[in-house]
Amino acid sequence: MNTRKFVAATSREALFLVRNELGADAVILSNKKVSEGVEITVLAGIDFAKLSEPKSEPKELVKPVKQPLVAKYEPAPEKPVKPQLAKATASESAVAASVREQQGILSEIKSMRTMMQEQLTSMSWSDMQHRDPNRGQILSNMLNAGFSPALSRQLIEKMPKDSNISWVRQVLGNNLRVANREEDVVVRGGVVALIGPTGVGKTTTTAKLAARAVVRYGAEKVALITTDSYRVGAHEQLRIYGKILGVEVHAVRDTEDLRLTILALKRKHLVLIDTMGLGQRDSRVAEQTEMFNATGVQRLLLLNATSGGETLDEVVQKYYGAGVIGCIPTKLDEAGALGTVLDVAVRHKLTMHYITSGQRVPEDLHEVNLEYLLHRTFKETTKATAFTLSDLDFPALMTGLGTAKPAREAYAI
Repeated sequence: MNTRKFVAATSREALFLVRNELGADAVILSNKKVSEGVEITVLAGIDFAKLSEPKSEPKELVKPVKQPLVAKYEPAPEKPVKPQLAKATASESAVAASVREQQGILSEIKSMRTMMQEQLTSMSWSDMQHRDPNRGQILSNMLNAGFSPALSRQLIEKMPKDSNISWVRQVLGNNLRVANREEDVVVRGGVVALIGPTGVGKTTTTAKLAARAVVRYGAEKVALITTDSYRVGAHEQLRIYGKILGVEVHAVRDTEDLRLTILALKRKHLVLIDTMGLGQRDSRVAEQTEMFNATGVQRLLLLNATSGGETLDEVVQKYYGAGVIGCIPTKLDEAGALGTVLDVAVRHKLTMHYITSGQRVPEDLHEVNLEYLLHRTFKETTKATAFTLSDLDFPALMTGLGTAKPAREAYAI
């Protein structure tokens, strides 16, 4: 087993030498402090792969036995057979035991490799916090603002020396897509459905968008449709909004009904469709998507800013498709941290059309102001809560990312 040793001033520099010389597949066997700094003993990935290759057992040569020309029945002798079977069974057991032993050794080596990499990554992040406290503070701000560890780590590693939080806000601002005037659904018009899980604010947001269109184009140029025939009072709620705004309200049951209703409203500037709230794991999400695809309806996905990152990721994965033209983050007034919904928008490259921050129609629908939104996002990190990460938490948190597969870079600098 050919091992190699690397010595550097810090563990971070030693790990860099290992990866640069032997690649990311190198197995770290040990590390210790020496007078020069840190000494790491490693095994090349190709040598490690050879250890995991099962050894082929030589096959026993069997001499051919001459058979008589005329077969004669004779009972098979029992005594010679029993030793042969016992010998074969013992040989197979030995091979099986050897294979199990090799698998156990490989399992221990892999476990040791993971443990060593976690320790080195933890040491590396601790070292970074001591050498560059500004970078550590920015990482703290991003994580406490709700951004994912994966995106936070990518930005921190790309950040130029002596940069500050303004650089992070600039990069995020460059990668957050905002609908321009030509893309604005109120200005452009057409038929647009608002989709998303239950309780995200679809009906209220539909009324807010309709109110904007009525102010600009008049009530006779706007119409509302609901596909929600399941919730008690869903149609009634939209009908009340329609009565206040002075616009038509229609209810549809299926694809053909929607097609005929859209055809009857073709002279309208804007037709907004309020949909039934479906959880991202509901099988009816696919049926709803098929209905809108069949009728050529474009969609805006509503994202609840109070939801966790994993939930929002799952919502986007289930609802996002060719007909989805963007998103509207909702309930920003109720969210403890805004970074999560912005993180999802960046990584999935979603165009933000509006944001909502309350129940009032139409006052609580706002155009996206990135400068204000990012300022507010990081301003909230100054408030300490039970969920606020301390400096001591970062090495343990980032260690798991150090041994995991790197996330795809979702931004451009």
